[in-house]
This record gives sequence, structure tokens and C-alpha cells, in this order.
Amino acid sequence: MAKDIRTIGVVGAGQMGNGIAHVMALAEFDVMLTDVSEQALKDAVTQIENNLARQVGRGKVSQEAMTAALARISTTLSLPDLGQTDLVIEAATERESVKQAIFEDLLPHLKPDTILTSNTSSISITRLASRTDRPEKFMGFHFMNPVPVMQLVELIRGIATDEETFQSCKTVVDKLGKTAASAEDFPAFIVNRILMPMINEAVYTLYEGVGSVKSIDQSMKLGANHPMGPLELADFIGLDTCLAIMNVLHDGLADTKYRPCPLLTKYVEAGWLGRKTERGFYDYRGDHPVPTR
Repeated sequence: MAKDIRTIGVVGAGQMGNGIAHVMALAEFDVMLTDVSEQALKDAVTQIENNLARQVGRGKVSQEAMTAALARISTTLSLPDLGQTDLVIEAATERESVKQAIFEDLLPHLKPDTILTSNTSSISITRLASRTDRPEKFMGFHFMNPVPVMQLVELIRGIATDEETFQSCKTVVDKLGKTAASAEDFPAFIVNRILMPMINEAVYTLYEGVGSVKSIDQSMKLGANHPMGPLELADFIGLDTCLAIMNVLHDGLADTKYRPCPLLTKYVEAGWLGRKTERGFYDYRGDHPVPTR
């Protein structure tokens, strides 16, 4: 029942988009990467090359495979160029209006059988699909960050997604050597439905003075065997992304247990979004991260 997918269009050349392009090209798919910024596309190709070189250095990828993967990636500033690909993965910013505008611009240029997907971490797949001409060929294709390292991909069916679309996307995940988790289309799906409230509770623990940044992260690393503390992880993900997902959970499920911590909101208002702005729960501007509280 699966459609034969050979060409992949990736919308957005940021951290997630370049990671998706990286793993797809390595798995022998032809990839077309687009962004509104030419500099972002250049930076993405450089990042992919650096990450592949790191994999070569660790013996995980051969030099030949790296060269072949880079040759399979093309870039374009023109979104309609992606219309002739077999599968489109939208990996733009986590704002529904932006995603809807991208799909709207793409629709007139798509092949009749092109599958549309979104890498959204929390937005309703059913709602995104309903604004397109192919809700049955639309689903969530949620990679974890960093894409080349993390083994899980959440596949989220919208209410109209057909079985062929699901099987086609699952076949792609299998070719990547990753594991697909099938999730239903409810706010934040599986991973973030569980992870974000934990991070939010860690911020409440800091907000209420129960522990410092250092003691909270140490406690979860040494007491629960987590590889990263929850506040360190929040900085890695981006505090704006964490807040956006908590708001989706709070709005979508109308349960006070998902109320975003006021301190998380305050950090986002300050523009302290974590690693990407060099300040969040830690300050990254020196040689070593230093807790900001």
C-alpha cells in the first residue's frame, strides 16, 4: 500500500530542516531544501557538511557516503520548486499561521499524489490538513532534535489521513534506520505531552524556590538517570518552543495542570530563549554555562 517515495522537499533550513535534509540524503533520497533566506540555506549546507564530517570522523559514515549525500541535496529560494517532489516535510517555525501560509503557497504547484507533512511538535494535524486540497495525504512527521542522533520519529495521523499515506511515511522512517511511533492527533502528541509538563514543573520548582537551577538539574541527572537536566534540556530545545507547546496543551486540553509557569513566560519575554540566544536558565557567553538563577 505504500507509495514509492524517492524525492523529498524540506521547507525551512533551520536546525530541524537541515537535520532532516541530512538524514534523508544519507538514506539515498534526493532532497530539495528551501528557505526564505539565502544565508540560511548556505548555513544549512555548511552545517550538514560539518555534521557529516563529524560522523565520518567517528567511523559512523564513510567518506564516499558523505560525498554522495551532499550531492543529493539541492537548495532553492522558490517554494514552488518543491511541487514536483514525492513528499514534502514542512519544518518552519512553530506558528500555525506560518505553516498554513506555506501550504497555501505550495498547493497550486503540487503533483496530485504528493504527500504533505508537517514536523510540528504540537499543532493539530487535522486542522492543518483541512486547509489543504488533500487531507487524506497529509500527516504529522515529527523528528526529534538533533535529527541525525535521535532515533524516534512520531507519525501522527489526522482524522482524514489514509492508510497509504501512513504506510508511505513509515517506509521512509524505516529507510532512515529510525523507529516510528504512531501517535493520535491530540495536543503535543506523545513525547511533548509527557516531556513539556515535566520541564514546566521543573521551572515551577525553580520559581517557587524549592531548588536552584543547578540542584534541579543535578537531581534529575543523578536521581532519575536523565542524560540532561530539565532546565538544561529546555535551553537546548528553546524556551519559546517550550512555552508555545505548553500554551497548546493548556488551550487544547483546558486543564490547569498545563498552565505555563510565569517564570517561563518571563524568560521568553526577556528574549532569554536558551542556547540559541546564549542566555536562558544558563548563561552560555563564557567558557562554561553558568546558572542565571
